[in-house]
Amino acid sequence: MASHIVGYPRMGPKRELKFALESFWDGKINAEELQNVARSLRTSIWKEMADAGIKYIPSNTFSYYDQVLDATAMLGAVPPRYGWNGGEIGFDVYFSMARGNATVPAMEMTKWFDTNYHYIVPELGPDMQFTYSSHKAVDEYKEAKALGVETVPVIVGPVSYLLSSKPAKGIEKSFPLLSLLEKILPVYKEVITELKAAGASWIQFDEPKLVMDLDAHQLQAFTHAYSELESSLSGLNVLIETYFADVSAEAYKTLTSLKGVTAFGFDLVRGTKTLELVKGGFPSGKYLFAGVVDGRNIWANDLAGSLSNLQALEGIVGKDKLVVSTSCSLLHTAVDLVNETKLDSEIKSWLAFAAQKIVEVNALAKALSGEKNEAYFSANSAAQASRKSSPRVTNEAVQKAAAALRGSDHRRATNVSARLEAQQKKLNLPLLPTTTIGSFPQTMDLRRVRREFKANKISEEEYVKAIKEEIRKVVELQEELDIDVLVHGEPERNDMVEYFGEQLSGFAFTVNGWVQSYGSRCVKPPIIYGDVSRPNPMTVFWSTMAQSMTKRPMKGMLTGPVTILNWSFVRNDQPRFETCYQIALAIKDEVEDLEKSGINVIQIDEAALREGLPLRKSEQPFYLDWAVHSFRITNCGVQDTTQIHTHMCYSNFNDIIHSIINMDADVITIENSRSDEKLLSVFREGVKYGAGIGPGVYDIHSPRIPSTEEIVDRVSKMLAVLESHVLWVNPDCGLKTRKYAEVKPALSNMVAAAKAVRTQLASSK
Repeated sequence: MASHIVGYPRMGPKRELKFALESFWDGKINAEELQNVARSLRTSIWKEMADAGIKYIPSNTFSYYDQVLDATAMLGAVPPRYGWNGGEIGFDVYFSMARGNATVPAMEMTKWFDTNYHYIVPELGPDMQFTYSSHKAVDEYKEAKALGVETVPVIVGPVSYLLSSKPAKGIEKSFPLLSLLEKILPVYKEVITELKAAGASWIQFDEPKLVMDLDAHQLQAFTHAYSELESSLSGLNVLIETYFADVSAEAYKTLTSLKGVTAFGFDLVRGTKTLELVKGGFPSGKYLFAGVVDGRNIWANDLAGSLSNLQALEGIVGKDKLVVSTSCSLLHTAVDLVNETKLDSEIKSWLAFAAQKIVEVNALAKALSGEKNEAYFSANSAAQASRKSSPRVTNEAVQKAAAALRGSDHRRATNVSARLEAQQKKLNLPLLPTTTIGSFPQTMDLRRVRREFKANKISEEEYVKAIKEEIRKVVELQEELDIDVLVHGEPERNDMVEYFGEQLSGFAFTVNGWVQSYGSRCVKPPIIYGDVSRPNPMTVFWSTMAQSMTKRPMKGMLTGPVTILNWSFVRNDQPRFETCYQIALAIKDEVEDLEKSGINVIQIDEAALREGLPLRKSEQPFYLDWAVHSFRITNCGVQDTTQIHTHMCYSNFNDIIHSIINMDADVITIENSRSDEKLLSVFREGVKYGAGIGPGVYDIHSPRIPSTEEIVDRVSKMLAVLESHVLWVNPDCGLKTRKYAEVKPALSNMVAAAKAVRTQLASSK
């Protein structure tokens, strides 16, 4: 019986790649040193899988930044602004596309399906010349082979690549991206030919777009692409891998009819209906790669339940054609539970990180072939039972309070225009008020202070003194820059979700449970294992301290319930909306305590609202209903004069703009600059938005400093579609990843731009 892993985390168990990348970008190590770290990580991953007994081991799932960007490099699809003149794409061009450079902005970054992983969006047009320009897939296959490890090279499939792209700047938005299929397939053929020559016997094409709502034309593109590739693929075993959701009956029919394809991979954790399609008929002689081990969560697999499902599948596809797999790449989970020395032993027994999931996959494969490890299965069964019966999981009072929220509506009593009027009387803000999104740079010294306090190396008194001093600096800087609504800079916070989770009940935390979000950026998602409540106020102390340092409004900064939910590893033993309502009630308590303490502006970030949207349209209304309701629960009890802000970033919001309006926030700040201001198109198309709105005026994920003129131009574009009295001026996102040397001039230019436009508006009256 065979086992397979769709993909594996690339950062390393202790974020080795992150630190190497950042050292390389800072000029502290050279390209060869970075490549050595990468090679060492790949070697350890391949050997780990080989030693565990995995038969189908992936290669080319490692990346220096992003697998879609790797496909862009492979195809030579470099936008002209990067000045690439052909040849093998090196780090300079590759990282400029990802991060921008001193003179050129980065490519757009957006969420990969409904995950918290971001990919670099290809920019394509009819004149793009595609050439085979990165041999990474072949090089990494050869590298593994030289180590004695036979791998399955993984490549983003041609149709999913095009459907994940956008028309380049200056190209009509309606440009049919699939019309480029004929132009990219010759490059795919070259890659396939080289892989065959290198000795590959299998190849995996990731085609996750097959789980989306696709029309007949899009489905036809898959049929056409693999028909065109059929002769090149001759002699290779070909796996088409799908993940993150069910495939529709039409997509299933298209997929299982593809020419030259040997095997089909399905997510059977999120794609429970796909199981029924397989049971209804599976092409004879083909392999089924059954994704029964969850690649997106950290709970130990219910081995007995998975084995039962696999045995049913075995009867349909045949014993020698069933391969046990993960539901998707393990990129979306933490790396290795072994590194968790501080995690509570009971909770730890309920978990499996990527390294443990490899073992689960192989144990299931062996059990299917009659070599069941009884002790391993028995320990798993005991852990499952312990989790179901543990008293720490359930809090009856919380369950009742959350259940009472269903079916009722929670809204502020007054409409938004009346509230904004009351708030303006109290806050007395200028036209085009300036603010930032919340965080200020997290310096090495600041991180050291937090680390030392956590390790009990400094006293609480010393810690508070150091954080207070940092807040004072941030407040003074903002006053000096003449920003209108201030933030305290969040120096006490490690992460916008972890910080809150650490103060809520029902959450557990890891030391090394890092997951890649984008590039070198990693997050450490909390684990929600039980019912959630708020024992004590979480932010009031710092927010009131900051407000006491200035006469200007100081924003209280909170993370919203939907974002806490979507950026955590969530319990899988109750519906997600029930957990979200519990978190909403905890945040509601915090909002009301902030208001009582004299904080008049409160930002409740919902950066991940769009991210949790189900991939299939039929499931979206239910999600949006409870997600928006959860946000409204948090602030439905505040006075009209308390201004509620929210923030969202790096997603396509245009299709859910009516749900965003329904959140009923007083002010929304939203990423705009990196996505080429496509957010504004929704207002050009006639959507009326009566609340305050701050589309980001510059990209904070790039070290580039925007000029005053550039920001004036952006604000002017916004004023073409938005009323001046609702418009705010702010960066795209928080500033924690930037350096002060970048932040000060950028914010100075931002404030100067706002003042310049105010002057223009005044003189035009």
